[in-house]
Amino acid sequence: MTALMRAYVRIVDGVNYHIGRVVMYGIFVMMGILLWSSISKTFFLPSPWTLEMAQFSLVAYYMLGGGYAMQLGANVRMDLFYGRWSVTTRAWVDSVTVLFLIFFLGLLIYGGIDSLLYSLQYNERSPTAWRPLLWPIKTVMCVGLGLMLLQAVSELIKDIAHLRDIEI
Repeated sequence: MTALMRAYVRIVDGVNYHIGRVVMYGIFVMMGILLWSSISKTFFLPSPWTLEMAQFSLVAYYMLGGGYAMQLGANVRMDLFYGRWSVTTRAWVDSVTVLFLIFFLGLLIYGGIDSLLYSLQYNERSPTAWRPLLWPIKTVMCVGLGLMLLQAVSELIKDIAHLRDIEI
């Protein structure tokens, strides 16, 4: 394992860890928005921005926390066989399946960047009463996908290092 790969894993894991620890409190932001939505609909005039803002905060929470969840192994697995396998067999299977994930995330980033560029070029807005600009949330989505892609490569490096019996 080269020093460059070790540095890559350390940096990517550190970035995703810190971003994930900050973003995990975003659930409280979403709860606050939904609480305000309930209060404003009950006692005042309904706020037109609350539903979309709750959706945007959920997207940011989910997308920016994806790399952190991947790092912690918090993703859902079909544990019918996986739980009974040895650590080496798991590393083999993970190193193969992460290649499919990397391919999929690459396609998502390609489409996301294309959609982001369209939003920036045409000043795209949501077709609702509030009409917020869409490029900020599309930017967050692309950044989140990029962080997940970097973390997937980090996980691949760690699996290969485990298979080669190299300490990271």
